[in-house]
Amino acid sequence: MEGLSLGIMPLGEKVGEKLPQKSKLPTVLAFSFILGLLSTFAEPAVTTLRTIGRSVIAWEAPLLFMLLNTYVEYLVYAVGIGVGIAVLLGLLRFLYGFSLKPFLYIIVSLLSIISVYAYFEPNLQYVLGLAWDCGAVTTGAVSVPLVIALGIGVSRAKGKRFSDHGVFGIVSLASLVPIITVILYGIIILPKVPSPMTAGEFFSPENRHEISMLFSGEEELMKYAFNHADYQAQLALFDHDPNKMNDFLREISRDENLAENLFGGKDDFNSWIMEKGTARQKAAIFQGTEDMQEAIDNYWNKRLDSEPSDIISSLKRNTTVAIRAIIPLVLLLLLVLFFIAREKLPQSDLVALGIFFALIGMTLLRGGVDTGLANLGDQVGQNLPVVFSEISMPADMKIITNFDPETVLQRSITHNGRIEHFFYMHSDSEYLKVPYKPENFHKEHSNYYHIPSRGPLFGSDENDMPGIIVVIIFVFFMGFGATIAEPSLNALGIAVEEITVGSVKKSALIRTVAVGVGIGAGAGISRIIWNVPLLWVLIPMYIILLVFTKFSTEQFVNIAWDSAGVTTRVVTVPLVISMGLGISRKVGIVEGFGMLSLASAGPILTVLIMGIYINRKRKAVSKVDSETEEPLVEDEIVK
Repeated sequence: MEGLSLGIMPLGEKVGEKLPQKSKLPTVLAFSFILGLLSTFAEPAVTTLRTIGRSVIAWEAPLLFMLLNTYVEYLVYAVGIGVGIAVLLGLLRFLYGFSLKPFLYIIVSLLSIISVYAYFEPNLQYVLGLAWDCGAVTTGAVSVPLVIALGIGVSRAKGKRFSDHGVFGIVSLASLVPIITVILYGIIILPKVPSPMTAGEFFSPENRHEISMLFSGEEELMKYAFNHADYQAQLALFDHDPNKMNDFLREISRDENLAENLFGGKDDFNSWIMEKGTARQKAAIFQGTEDMQEAIDNYWNKRLDSEPSDIISSLKRNTTVAIRAIIPLVLLLLLVLFFIAREKLPQSDLVALGIFFALIGMTLLRGGVDTGLANLGDQVGQNLPVVFSEISMPADMKIITNFDPETVLQRSITHNGRIEHFFYMHSDSEYLKVPYKPENFHKEHSNYYHIPSRGPLFGSDENDMPGIIVVIIFVFFMGFGATIAEPSLNALGIAVEEITVGSVKKSALIRTVAVGVGIGAGAGISRIIWNVPLLWVLIPMYIILLVFTKFSTEQFVNIAWDSAGVTTRVVTVPLVISMGLGISRKVGIVEGFGMLSLASAGPILTVLIMGIYINRKRKAVSKVDSETEEPLVEDEIVK
């Protein structure tokens, strides 16, 4: 924050002030488009898109899988083009003093029409959540302070009082336009992508050529199948011949290179066999119970004795990211300032110090996100469903040797009349009730593989509502706390307090926005748990937002819609996306996107409500003052 305040924001403000004075309109617009494009490539939050593609199931959402894996670079380009167009529109608005409201009405209407069209196309339907979330990650710790400072500079150059409030609209445009460009990009490449299908059809020989474009090679296809598909789908890769598959698995166990290419190493291959392998696959690799137990012990020893991450390499990697995020933008601003505007850089030593601070801050922030928040969000997302449902724990698997299915005599009946079998297992001086699942029994070795489960911690299988309520409350406070920590929101709060001459305090704005993010995140997690189509939630919410926008002042419309553009950024994005995708995997949802878009819509509503309240309070105070004002007598008037 100190680096942005000292270096990048003053530089952007200076360029925004001098460029319109020294250049023609086409030059200003070209600069604004390039600035928006570069700022998107630099944003740490956008790079999160590169790491979440592995969570998408290829056969359920082929287009979404391709966008986040094979064509992820082009996806970032589509987002960048959208941001560039948004910054261009924003500067046009600053230069001519247009209201933000018509832009919002037109863009949101166009966005709704395109989204409804995409909803009725099976492949595009799953891209909607990604597109709306892309709009929520486009502007962040670098671009928000920069474009706000640029807008302030342009406004000062024009000398219009209206634009003192209008400078904030550029961030909201940069959050909406990229949604349109991503959906349009999905429509363009749609003919190249196979339709959603079952896993067995996806890996069948007759579809092999059609799905090959989704993967970089045959080994990548094999790797994906073993890590994401079930046993029957994996068999399709081997012409439905179990012996061929078993021979291939034995080859992997003997070939270190093959094991590394497909699973990351021999130990990782053994972990996969333990956690995801069927009884038949386990029997093909392990010759007996002792071999299996040894693999389990090695697995846990490796996890307990794992070495800490390499701090030096992490610092180098994140320093590179910080340089790539900040230096190209700074160079662009300096080139425009020196060679187009032909101006000197005021307080160059202070600006240089600010840029240095920004590099250090971005390095540490990105390192904390990578090593902490992203992993934490993923682990929370995968384990949070235990609050309201039962989840299996394959890492705690127990092997029962010399097992005889004939000894399974106990039966129970569920509330819907289904008969279930179970037996009692003696473990650690106590007797545990274990459900019997025939697929976990391996007849040749007479072994039964028991995979324990946990949950639900609140409620029951018949009534999961108490657990869901607990999860929603947790997600609310997580969204609230993550928003308080957002650097971009702090930058916006400082600018709002300065522009409004203290009528809107930074602390009040941050708290109001944080409450909105918490409400939106809670709505997003509810949508995932109950598998409600995203469009059913987004369209009504944005209709409500447009109604509140109609009855709000220009000042609070700009602040509210820009608040949505800075809430889901470098701190919030890894937590929210990772948690949403983790929960969606556990509850069996095709894709868990959309939480960010709802978390962005929430603060628009809360800030608009705050604005309406403040304006009514101002009018009430003004009315009281006018009514209590006593008329002056003649002597006082003379005096």
